[in-house]
Amino acid sequence: MYAEVSIQEADFDLTTETDALRQLDAGAGAIAQFIGVMRDLNDGDTVLEMELEHYPGMTERCIQEIIDEAGQRWPIMAARVIHRVGRLSPKDKIVFVAVSAPHRHDAFQACEFIMDFLKTHAPFWKKERLSNGESRWVDARSSDDKAMQRWQNPA
Repeated sequence: MYAEVSIQEADFDLTTETDALRQLDAGAGAIAQFIGVMRDLNDGDTVLEMELEHYPGMTERCIQEIIDEAGQRWPIMAARVIHRVGRLSPKDKIVFVAVSAPHRHDAFQACEFIMDFLKTHAPFWKKERLSNGESRWVDARSSDDKAMQRWQNPA
């Protein structure tokens, strides 16, 4: 299985990334992808900017382990994860997860699995700058933990 993980400040091009996965293996019948975008509202407050930090080296290894686990659960052919760090504004793309597989069901499941584990296990820290002049660190969401729990007992 091919896997590539990038942690970067630069934006990414969806067409370029998807085409690269398509070119890897003619046996892939499906590519499922998720694109996370920064919102301008969180917990009822207007967010002007978000700064994402990570633990270099550890973050990439953690994401690679998540991809490896997905590859053990589903017959995926390739996976690509890009996560941005640095300062982001509303509407900016934050994360890209794409998975190719022979069939759509496996691609969808693996993509969702990777994203759920990324949200709960990858070492990223987010700090929001609000319209009222305050800044705050973003806490983990219980909804993300709940989404991740369904993968504890694979069907």
